[in-house]
Amino acid sequence: MMESRNLKELARGMAGGLPIALGYAAVSFSLGILMRNAGLDPVHGLIMSLLNNTSAGEAAALGIIASGGGYIELALSQLVINLRYALMAAALSLHLSSTLSLPRRALVGFDITDEVFALLVSQPRPVSEFYAYGIALVTIPCWAAGSALGIIFGDILPSSLVSALSVALYAMFVAVVIPPARRQWRILVLVIVSMAASWLVDSVMTSGVKTIVLTVAISALAALVWPVEEL
Repeated sequence: MMESRNLKELARGMAGGLPIALGYAAVSFSLGILMRNAGLDPVHGLIMSLLNNTSAGEAAALGIIASGGGYIELALSQLVINLRYALMAAALSLHLSSTLSLPRRALVGFDITDEVFALLVSQPRPVSEFYAYGIALVTIPCWAAGSALGIIFGDILPSSLVSALSVALYAMFVAVVIPPARRQWRILVLVIVSMAASWLVDSVMTSGVKTIVLTVAISALAALVWPVEEL
C-alpha cells in the first residue's frame, strides 16, 4: 500500500515538473552556448549542469572559468550567488513530514530552484518526498541535456545564430528583474547602482571577485537603508 502511494506521488511529481523541465531545456541550451565559448566539451557541460542546478551560478562560474579564475574565487562566488537556495530549503523543511530523516531531506533539497520551490510549497502539507523526487527526475536531466546539446549544436549552427543564442540567458535575467523593478522603485535604484558599480570596478576586479564583493556590499547596503519591516 505504501509503495503504491509512493509510486503515485512519484508519477504526480514527474507530471507536475514536466512544464518546468521543458523550460529548463530551452534556457540551458543557451547556457550550453556559453559553455562552448568557455571551452567546455559536452561531457563536462553535462556533469556541470547535473551537479549545479542554477543558471545564475553556472553563468558566473563560466565567466570565472573563461577568465582563468581560481578555485577559491569560483567556490565563493557559488556560495554567495546560491545562498538563497539554503533559505528556500529551510523554508521547505516546514512543509515536509517531521519524521523525514536528514539524509532524505538533503536529497529533496538537492533540486531546490526558484520554480521547483514554488511548486513544492504550493502543495498541501506535508509534501511527499516522492513528489519532490518525481520533479527532480524530469527537471535535472532536461537541464543537463539542454546544456550538452547547446555545446554540441554550438559547433553546427551558423555563427550568427550562435551569437544570438549566447545572449538569451542574459535576456532571461533581464526579464526576471524588469517586472519587480517597475513595481518597486527601490529595486530599480538597486539595479542601477549594481550596473554602475559593476562598470566602475570592471577593470580592477575579476568576474568572480566582482560578483562576490558587489553582491555582499550592495545587499548589505540595501538592508541597512531599507530594512524589511517585521511581521
